[in-house]
Amino acid sequence: MENRFNLIDEPWIPIADVGRVSLAQLFGNPQYRALGGNPVQKIALMKLLLAIAQAATTPDDEAGWQALSESDLAGSCLAYLEQWHHRFYLYGEEPFLQMPAIARAEIKSYGTVLAEISTGNTTVLSQGQQERVLDDADKALLLLVQMGFALSGKKTDNSVVLSPGYSGKQNDKGKPASGKTGPSMGFMGLLHNFVLGETLWQTLRLNLLTKQDIEQSALYPAGLGDAPWQAMPQGEYCDTARRHQQSLMGRLLPLSRFCLLAENGLHYSEGIVHPDYKAGGIDPSIAINRKGKDPKVLWVNPGKRPWRELTSLLGFLVAERGEFDCLQLRCAIRRACSHGGMFAIWSGGLRVSSNAGEQYVSGDDDYVESTAWLHAQDFGDHWYTNLSAEMTTLDALARQLYACVLGYYKAQLVDGKSLAEQATALFWQLCERHAQSLFDLCDSGEENRIARRELRKTFAANLHAAFDRLCPNQTARQLDAWAQNRPNLSKHLQQEAP
Repeated sequence: MENRFNLIDEPWIPIADVGRVSLAQLFGNPQYRALGGNPVQKIALMKLLLAIAQAATTPDDEAGWQALSESDLAGSCLAYLEQWHHRFYLYGEEPFLQMPAIARAEIKSYGTVLAEISTGNTTVLSQGQQERVLDDADKALLLLVQMGFALSGKKTDNSVVLSPGYSGKQNDKGKPASGKTGPSMGFMGLLHNFVLGETLWQTLRLNLLTKQDIEQSALYPAGLGDAPWQAMPQGEYCDTARRHQQSLMGRLLPLSRFCLLAENGLHYSEGIVHPDYKAGGIDPSIAINRKGKDPKVLWVNPGKRPWRELTSLLGFLVAERGEFDCLQLRCAIRRACSHGGMFAIWSGGLRVSSNAGEQYVSGDDDYVESTAWLHAQDFGDHWYTNLSAEMTTLDALARQLYACVLGYYKAQLVDGKSLAEQATALFWQLCERHAQSLFDLCDSGEENRIARRELRKTFAANLHAAFDRLCPNQTARQLDAWAQNRPNLSKHLQQEAP
């Protein structure tokens, strides 16, 4: 095939407030602020950019990282991309992240592998769920997402096996098995986390791991590893594939699907199977708690926006109390604080459902993301203690609201569980509007303490607004139940902010 659509030269990466740019443009322009696209696309793109940066220049230690400026990093990435320019063609003899040998697999339509698209006999509820024609830029992004975020199920053609004697694509009866979920997706949708700088260059530098970070984490026996375009595997379990399973590159670009783009779809089969978090396979961007009998991770939860998980994600700040640890955040926040200025903690992902090994998006499943901007000079133990206290107070208010709504409907002999859940969800939605203000005011100082006390009045008003919305008081019977069960927040308002 003719080599065409090189990802280094052609615009395909969505950038906030700009549009699509090429890899060369991204590493050549220091003004780009942040990635665009849905949360999963942002994660997949961030992992690709970090893989390029790690392959181009991985500092030995913290001193090496400090000596590496943003422009130095971008220049190294441009030089590296020029060296490997021939391996970034989307179409050709060595297509980017694709396996020409998988051409024997059945061709699937592009909509088949897109979580938000309705195919087969799935009901179409909105125009956004209809399959549309994709251009080459869309196909490049789709391909990248499949490497780590593929959904499990029967969509993969696992009758094609590239590694002789490999039985991982067969079930107990020796027939082709359903494809396993991508390691970056997990069973219900893993929550991924990154530190954002004020520009995309700064973001990549902050999240760049050193060789010392990789070694001390003890997560990747094979170390950094080779980028896939430098050494693509020959099959599902060849020597290259086994090394990829144990390296950092294998978590940034897992190659969990073997794909080959065709004119009317893509050849699609299961690729390298990586260990899950229970078996020690951990992305640097997920938070894991190893203190219990079995390790636990933070899942995407559309009913609990990621900003509410901030105290859990930052538990490493208080070693004696912290439970969850995220390698990406721990390393990047330390550097962001030494750098000064503003930085943000971004968290996001996709919640999915599963039935009999088939993953899909249904019901309340959705994309989720939150961004919390923090001041490096204010960030620390005291800030974390104040935030923990305020979030504990908000959780107590939400529980009180739930009980009051239940009591309101119980007084009218009605099951109010679903309405109590709606009221609580509305309360958190209203509070989210002021989440950034809460983060800004958690530093020490009398002025901030007074401001937090005023903010508590806003949160109390949100609670009453949610109660009044779900508990009408139009009739005499409603008014009586409303008066008896309306939350009394006097104790909350009199309590001194820490």
